[in-house]
Amino acid sequence: MARKYIKSRNFGFIIYPDSIPENWEECLSKLDVPMAVSPLHDKDKSNVEGQMYKKPHYHVLYIAKNPVTTESIRNKVKRVLGDKSVSHIEIIDSIENTFKYLTHESKSAIKEKKHKYDKQDIIYINNFDIDRYVKLDENQKRELKNLLLNIIRKEHLVNVIHLLDFIEIHGAEHGVQNMRDVNDVITSNAGGFRLYFDANYQMGYRYNRKPKIDKETGEILEETE
Repeated sequence: MARKYIKSRNFGFIIYPDSIPENWEECLSKLDVPMAVSPLHDKDKSNVEGQMYKKPHYHVLYIAKNPVTTESIRNKVKRVLGDKSVSHIEIIDSIENTFKYLTHESKSAIKEKKHKYDKQDIIYINNFDIDRYVKLDENQKRELKNLLLNIIRKEHLVNVIHLLDFIEIHGAEHGVQNMRDVNDVITSNAGGFRLYFDANYQMGYRYNRKPKIDKETGEILEETE
């Protein structure tokens, strides 16, 4: 079966600034599906002789509500952006990899030494949240569980609230950025975590809860216990 007739929920396509209306973000939002749009790719090296950069463009990651074909998505995008708006639409096999490619942080883009764009310039439409689509495999879950248990032991944490507070403040330092994964691992391994919490409690440990501080103003948002 030709790939264009295969149905999927995950798609990627390219749009060019000179082929879409000025209010293109608002137009795309009318499709009522989650999308992530790359920063403007205006520093992509060209393979064409005499041309330094490729034509400026946006990469769009599109998540359909139900399995549909590429032609269905093409027609929907054309209805809101115009007949000449959408280019190179394809089915996406890896949402995570495609999301990273929006800023050229995917493995392939890094290997090819492509220009890296700023994550802050990614445009999120209709509440797109990458955490909804990236799932940990069993080895990653096991590694996260062991990391969290090690934090509990070293930081003398005695309950799950203190653990979540700690991860919220220091998670990035330990490579943990997705609180949904943390909650999933804790709830699916509740017995093991309870053993660690109880052991710390029985040893008389008391977690020195640090205040939450606004990183920009330095203001204390929450007093210590």
